[in-house]
Formats: sequence, structure tokens, C-alpha cells
Amino acid sequence: MNTFDTVVIGAGMAGVTAARMLTDAGQRVVVLEARDRIGGRMHSDREAGFPVDLGASWIHGIDDSPLWDLVQALGIPTLEYTVGSFQVGGRPIENFDGEARPMDAAATRQWIADVEEADRLLVCEIDASSPGDTYLDVTERALDRSALAPERIDEIREFFRHRVEEQCGAWIGDLDAHGLDEDAIDGDEVIFPGGYDELPRRIAAGLDIRLGQVVEYVGRSSAGVVVRTADSEVTADQVLVTAPLGVLKAGSISFDPALPDDIAGPIDRLGMGVFNKIFLQFPTRFWREDSYVVRALGEAGERWHSWYDVSAVSGIPTLLTFAAGPLGRHLQEATDDEIVDDVVAALRALYGDAVVEPRARWITRWGDDEFSRGSYSHLALGSSHHDHDELAGPVDGVLHFAGEATWGDEPATVGAAYYSGHRAAERILGRPVDRDAFAAGIRARERTADR
Repeated sequence: MNTFDTVVIGAGMAGVTAARMLTDAGQRVVVLEARDRIGGRMHSDREAGFPVDLGASWIHGIDDSPLWDLVQALGIPTLEYTVGSFQVGGRPIENFDGEARPMDAAATRQWIADVEEADRLLVCEIDASSPGDTYLDVTERALDRSALAPERIDEIREFFRHRVEEQCGAWIGDLDAHGLDEDAIDGDEVIFPGGYDELPRRIAAGLDIRLGQVVEYVGRSSAGVVVRTADSEVTADQVLVTAPLGVLKAGSISFDPALPDDIAGPIDRLGMGVFNKIFLQFPTRFWREDSYVVRALGEAGERWHSWYDVSAVSGIPTLLTFAAGPLGRHLQEATDDEIVDDVVAALRALYGDAVVEPRARWITRWGDDEFSRGSYSHLALGSSHHDHDELAGPVDGVLHFAGEATWGDEPATVGAAYYSGHRAAERILGRPVDRDAFAAGIRARERTADR
């Protein structure tokens, strides 16, 4: 008899969700996590006395979102912050033109109208695209049809490139023409003033989670599965692998027998993007009090283009900017000082001497992280939306996969990780799992623990 019913590899959002649901259903479950913490790519650094979300930050669209329902059911505090998906307008944004000059209200309205028209044309070009077309291809066709002045086209071209890099962590020419099809935001977006990783930590409370366990081997047979780390071996009836796509692409886990083509193919075809964060905290605010974002357009924003005001989390003036795609990979070789100096110089091009030296900084390098090897998945050229869902398996009825890369409707999100963990639990159990009962069970355990 195997020691466990199910072994879960990875204690990120997908892993702890599935493990909690399976445990609540009466299964014997163990979670093997390579890191010295739970949460995976949800990582809230609290060393400064307030949380800094180095990984996931947002719920992108709360309307009809089961993830939002869970957050509300658990009473986790949130702040509305509806620009996390690189919106062109809708909230106060300080825009600067290609020559780093502040744009007035009229220029901003024209800019928003230009992008909306280009986006309308872009949707048509995507619908008419052929296999092998990249997002760069369809973008250029849309801009050619726009009949806008060359300088206005240049600014939109930069905007589209940065949008892809922020959403996918990839160069626009490496993304399939349909790569942002699932990028729909319904309702407001929110961030977490108490740190996003409160969610997986509360789900995981009381589970058998073994940290520092780097899985190297997964074997399967008619007798079940064997999972090995450098110094331990676990047997179970079934295994759920929630390791990030980057880890799977790197071949860090050996599978025996080898993964079939319907799993190995999606792993090979899908892309793993790099999206790094730079938080800069300043002694004084030099941007507008009501601004959600500072955004440099065109040539002025060729390298650093958007800074998000996340001061509300700490109460200290703080801007968050991103290095994604090619820039993100390049800057992983730079020092923290070099990165900060570069970002500050870009801000001074907009605000002059009002930009003083930052008092604190936080910089991520997710592409160099051996337990993620990137930030999140994207639809690389040659892949399709079906690849995401096909990756979930199962294989031989005993090997399952979950995580953001396995959910085709909205990959690269915490929501996708949550939903995929739920799906995996249902497949392993062979029956539905009610999400409301799942949330109620978490609250009930917390009340019992508080007595």
C-alpha cells in the first residue's frame, strides 16, 4: 500500500489549492516544495515592516471571478488599482510625449482615441491572421491601416510593444498573433495592502508541506507513482505536478516513462516570459497625488516607460516599474545600483531635479530563479490556446499537472493557478468540489485554531 493517496509537487497557489481540497475530501496528501517558503511566484517580502509583492500583485478583473469570491470570503483586504493590465486610460495617468513633455488633457484624450482606434484595427487583423503570424505582424498591419501621422504611429507602436512585454514577458515578435486573446479585464483590478501571499498561506495552514524538497524524479507504473528528491522518496497512488513551465522546459524533473507527446509538445511550444519588478521608495513625492501611473510615450519611454504608484501599501512614496521581455533578461546581468541609476535617470528626464535619490529599493530576477526559471507562460509563436489545457493531462490516470500555464482561459495569472488546482483536485477525486464549501472550510479551521 502506498504511503499517500496523492503527492503534490509545489506549494504555490495551484499546489496548495489542490492539496487543501484533496485533504478536506479525506485523502492522505503530502506537498513537496523546493523553496524554503510556500507561495511560489506569490512572494510578499515583509522585512521592511510592510509587504512588498515581489511576485504576483493583482487580481486582473473582479467581475465573475471565483478568485475574487475566495478573497472576499476570507476577508482579505484589497485596494482598487485598475491599471495593472497596461490600460491606456480609465484612471488618472500622467502621460509624457516622445520628447518627455507633459501631455495636457486634450493631448491625452487624442492619445487614448488613437490607441482605441488602433486596437479596433488590431482585433480585425488578428481575426484575419494566418498560422505563423506574430503579434508584431498584426500590429504593423493595423498601424499601416490607421492613417495616423508617423509620429503618432511611433508612439502607439512603442505602447503595443510594452503592453506585450508587461503582459507576457516576451518580445512582441516572439508572441503568436493570438497571444493576447485571453487578455480581457472584466471589472476593477485590485492589489493587496497586506501582501498577496496571505491567500496561499491561509489555504495551506495545517497541510503536510515539506520545504526544501527539490524533486528530481517522477516515476509511474501500474502500482502508482514514486517521487524522489536528493535525499528522500515518496510513494503515492497519484501525483500532481505544479512546477512552473520554466522548470518543466528546463528538464529539471525526470519523468519515467518519458512524457507523451500530448504533454511534452505543449511544454516545448509554450513560452516562459521574464517580468521583473523594480520598486523605488522616495523620501518625497514628485508626481501628482492622484496619479495611478506615470507613463512616458514614444522615444521618451523606449526603455523605461511606466511607473505605478503603490505608495498606499506602505504609506511612503513608492513607484513600481517593470523590466520585462528582452530588457528583463538583459538587466538580470546588471547590478542593483546600475538598474536603479538607469531608472532614476529616466524619471529625471521627466521631472528634473525634483527626483531625488530613492531611500529603498527592491529588485527581482525571476529568470534566474532556479525554481521558476521565468515569471509566467505566454503563447509563443507555434503554440495555441489548446496547449495550455492539454498540458494539464492526466497521463496514465496517475500523473496530473496544474499551474497558470495549464489554464487556457487566462494563463499567467493567480486566478489560472487557483482554477487549475481546483480542476486537478476534481479529476483526482473523480467528483466536483464546491468552491464555497472550500472557503467555508478554511474559515472554520481558522475559528477552531483561534479558540
